[in-house]
Amino acid sequence: MEKRWKLVHLTTMPIRWGDMDAYGHVNNTVYFRYIEQARVEWIEAMQVPVRPGAEGPVIINASCTFLIPLNYPGTVEVRTYASHPGRSSFLTHVEMRVVGDERVYAEGAAKVVWMDTRTGKSVPLPAHVRNEVEGE
Repeated sequence: MEKRWKLVHLTTMPIRWGDMDAYGHVNNTVYFRYIEQARVEWIEAMQVPVRPGAEGPVIINASCTFLIPLNYPGTVEVRTYASHPGRSSFLTHVEMRVVGDERVYAEGAAKVVWMDTRTGKSVPLPAHVRNEVEGE
């Protein structure tokens, strides 16, 4: 089955001097922070508080492919896409660009599972989240 990707969120963040490593480019771990911040902004925009003790999103895997080094100064643009959801999960794909440059500097992915954080078990996606992910 072919995956359909829907752009669900776009955000920008400044590249900070402290994001760079000894090689003079953004450290690989910081890319995951950019992805995380974009995901949290998107989820909170859906009125889902990202807090323990309830039902909510949990990441069960994450990856990033580094294509072109990001450097200070600059502003990174993070585009988050989501695929058609299953019962309790969906895949996300992320593209990172530098504002003003359409080249993709990095690509990331994560599987998001809706979970009851009290029991550690997956639960069905809330209707409004499902509509956001699969809506046209």
